[in-house]
Formats: sequence, structure tokens, C-alpha cells
Amino acid sequence: MLRYFYTEIAKLLKHLQSIALLLARLAVAYGFYEPAMMKWADMAAVAKWFGSMGIPFPTLNAYMAATTEITGVVLLTLGLFTRLISIPMIVIMIVAIVTVHLPNGFSAGNNGFEIPVYYMLFLLIFVSFGAGKLSLDYLIFKDEQ
Repeated sequence: MLRYFYTEIAKLLKHLQSIALLLARLAVAYGFYEPAMMKWADMAAVAKWFGSMGIPFPTLNAYMAATTEITGVVLLTLGLFTRLISIPMIVIMIVAIVTVHLPNGFSAGNNGFEIPVYYMLFLLIFVSFGAGKLSLDYLIFKDEQ
């Protein structure tokens, strides 16, 4: 009896999967939007900051990070090449954790690595499951989990 209820409820809830993936994509895209725009607003300051943290080729890396972030915002919003863009965005989160957040511990309240870890987990979900049916990936490539 319990197995039957679980199976039936799971079948019903599976219909929410694409809506959940859409909302997650939009939330992550929104989270990357402001940092990307701040980088583009003053790239020289970002390059100087990257250099102060010992990041090699700070100007090049500032442009690469900003470009990846803004491209990620657009592609995640559209659900286009979702699996592919999520990989470099995960790399950006790893670099952010190592260079900025790690010394501050886990807590987001202390500028720790909590939020970047959550973004990485969402991005890993996109790498694993794709964008869902409410995406251009699905319309163009029939990319389905």
C-alpha cells in the first residue's frame, strides 16, 4: 500500500521537474547577473583586484570571468546549451571560493563559501539533468533528462 502511494505521488511530482529546473535556472542566472554587470562596469578595477589576489593574467581573467558570467546569464535564462555553460560557471565558483570566500569560513553572513557552493550544486544539477522541457535545449535538441 505504501509502495503504491509513493509510486503514484512520484509520478505526479515528476511533472514538476521541468518547472523546478526552469525556476532554478532563472534563480542562478539572476544570481550571476549583478556580479557580471559590476565587472563590466569597471573592468580595470576588477583586473586590479584579481591581480592583488595573485590571479595570473588578471586583465585576461577578469574579461574571461565577466564574459562567462554574462553569457551564462543569457544561456541559463533561455535554457540554451545549459549543460555546456554550467561547466565553466562551476569553474568560476571554484575560483571564487578559493580566492575570496574560503578564508571567511562557510557562513554566507561572513562572506564565506556557502552561497558559491549552492550555486555550484545547482550548476551540477544542470550539467546532470539538463535544462528540462521548458527550454530551448529541449525545443532544439530534444535534450531531456
